[in-house]
Amino acid sequence: MSKSIAPTHDNKLYYGDNLEVLRKYIKDETIDLCYIDPPFNSKRNYNQIYNNIGKEDKAQAQAFVDTWTWDDEAIKGYSEITNNINGEGRFTKQCIDLIIGLKKVLGENPLMAYLISMTIRVSEIHRVLKPTGSFYFHCDMTASHYLKIVIDSIFLPSGGDFRNEILWYYYNKMHDRRKKLFPRATDTILFYIKDINSNFTYYQLKEMREKPIKQLARKKVNGVMKNAKGEDGKVMYNIKEDRVLDNVWRIACLQPAAKETMGYPTQKPEALLERIINASTNKGDTILDAYCGCGTTIAVAQRLDRKWIGIDITYQSISLILKRIKEHFGIEAIKNIELNGVPKDMESAVALAHKEDDRVRKEFEKWAVLSYSDNKALINEKKGADGGVDGTAYMLTGNDEHKQVLFSVKSGHVGVEMIKAFCHNVSKGEAAMGIFITLENPTSPMIKEAKSMGKYINPLTHQEYPKIEIVTIEEILNGKLLNLPHAVEVVKKAEKKTVVLDNPLGLEFDKDE
Repeated sequence: MSKSIAPTHDNKLYYGDNLEVLRKYIKDETIDLCYIDPPFNSKRNYNQIYNNIGKEDKAQAQAFVDTWTWDDEAIKGYSEITNNINGEGRFTKQCIDLIIGLKKVLGENPLMAYLISMTIRVSEIHRVLKPTGSFYFHCDMTASHYLKIVIDSIFLPSGGDFRNEILWYYYNKMHDRRKKLFPRATDTILFYIKDINSNFTYYQLKEMREKPIKQLARKKVNGVMKNAKGEDGKVMYNIKEDRVLDNVWRIACLQPAAKETMGYPTQKPEALLERIINASTNKGDTILDAYCGCGTTIAVAQRLDRKWIGIDITYQSISLILKRIKEHFGIEAIKNIELNGVPKDMESAVALAHKEDDRVRKEFEKWAVLSYSDNKALINEKKGADGGVDGTAYMLTGNDEHKQVLFSVKSGHVGVEMIKAFCHNVSKGEAAMGIFITLENPTSPMIKEAKSMGKYINPLTHQEYPKIEIVTIEEILNGKLLNLPHAVEVVKKAEKKTVVLDNPLGLEFDKDE
């Protein structure tokens, strides 16, 4: 893979709500191409798959939630659109009329909440696109018919144009034969341009045929196309090994053994993004992915010498992207990323810890565990009865033998009883050691209790570690990292195990919530 690196800070990665980031940081008409692969309203939660190490058979952590409700956020969004507030007329009349009409038809239900969320964000994407810019919206049958008219209402009245419905045909997907329906093997990608009168970027792409074909050679004679003939009078043929790429893209979905596979549930193949980026951008152009997930758009943009901006609301995604860029392009590529939204001082760490937003539950804990473990730990997503364990890493202790390293993160007041409870969990789980991360400074009794647990000696390296280590957020902000040179990285690389998840139709119209 190419090691090309964009100039310093041409690339930006934002940790936060994409609506807030778009409005606060992305200026008007600065983006050449935006591709988004947002949640599909599939009514399910998606898990990231990790290495099967230790006692867990299938270790998973929640990557994102694709369930929607008609709540205060949806009501606020509906009011913003229909009253055309927060932007001096940023919503077109057609868009406002459409949302009012859809609410009358669909009612106040999860689907309507989803469409309102997409409407507000696509409107912001339209704002940041250059007049020559292109927009690709990746969706599926769940809501594509609604999304098409929503995007039409934003782009078309402002001089934009709908260019294509691209069908991604993933022919190699396994199907559940018990379902009484035709197996689904396509996703939809809606392709728009911002200004039909602009010299927008578009390159016709070609793909190789499965086998070459013979085509009659043609030439114009007296204004009429005729078969070309050689000097011997025989009809001439051309051998065609490629063909113009049409709107049905036959690209295999990622399988568990694929080198690209990272265990992220909705990961798309790089080949898909290569086509989009090559068709609608030039080298040096700026690409935006506002739902960047595990960073496929970002990785391909980096490799093809494009600048990029990525946004995601979960730190697991940010962590995975940084890890991906570091592994594929080296540490210098990481240095050339402007990282925004991730705590850089105590004030921002406290703000993340006390953020009141159900969508980012446990984000402070995720950030602390993944930052201190250098993105090598697994996040515990159990609600409530997690035993005070927020994450797990693995230490190599022998030939194919591993011991757990447990993490507990506290963002409020801490005391010695918490250390005692954590010590109990570490001992009960037969873990090699436990790491207690705290926002507050530890008390003297806490430090004394942790020291009383003694040391752990790795039988493989004979290196000595504290059985219980207390680490403060301030120390993490100052660059302290987990010192386990033999820790096993739990996110899989080439031999990852994953699952292919289907998105059921499951749309609900006016019903009691």
